[in-house]
Amino acid sequence: MKNEKTVYVVLGGTSGIGAELAQQLENENTIVHTASRKTGLDISDEQSVYHYFESIGAIDHLIVTAGSYAPAGKVIDVEISQAKYAFDTKFWGAINAAKHGARYIKKGGSITLTSGMLSRKVVANTYVKAAINTAIEATTKVMAKELAPIRVNAISPGLTKTDAYSGMNEADRNAMYERNQSSLPTGKVGEASDIAKAYRLVIENTYMTGTVVDVDGGALLG
Repeated sequence: MKNEKTVYVVLGGTSGIGAELAQQLENENTIVHTASRKTGLDISDEQSVYHYFESIGAIDHLIVTAGSYAPAGKVIDVEISQAKYAFDTKFWGAINAAKHGARYIKKGGSITLTSGMLSRKVVANTYVKAAINTAIEATTKVMAKELAPIRVNAISPGLTKTDAYSGMNEADRNAMYERNQSSLPTGKVGEASDIAKAYRLVIENTYMTGTVVDVDGGALLG
């Protein structure tokens, strides 16, 4: 059908980068479903994810941006239970979404996951995030082979101005942004709109699969 609308599912789409992406995707030719813990969906709960996709039916594109939290600290200091909780949400949540969402994705569709620059930038006290992001990037490439012709890609953002840092003192938050932007080749910290454009790239470009797209202002250059 020529007039059939393109259906998107954005998990983690009620805040931050996901919310910005959902807004960019919305027009008269699309249907955009957003879900997160705020809407009652815990993506670490496989049965909930299964029923969520069952309730929606056929979709074109699945995007997972949920699970930005991970405990910071040295391996010897971080509570393992907190590390597992972060893995359950971001990594296993992404796997749950891909596993059950793939059954409903139409021909020409895609899955886009979210990793982060700490997968390849070594920073002390970030082992949990580093491990989660690395696991997502490796699994993205495996799924691109297993789920073909569904395309599977990952976006790897650098530091981005979102409400993920709303719990910080404003002065500390601004100092963090200024410190980082002065060290980046782009001379700026990312905005949610910058990152959202990268998701749109891999969704729309039908020749991209198994790809990790870095959107980090050049942070990985050293």
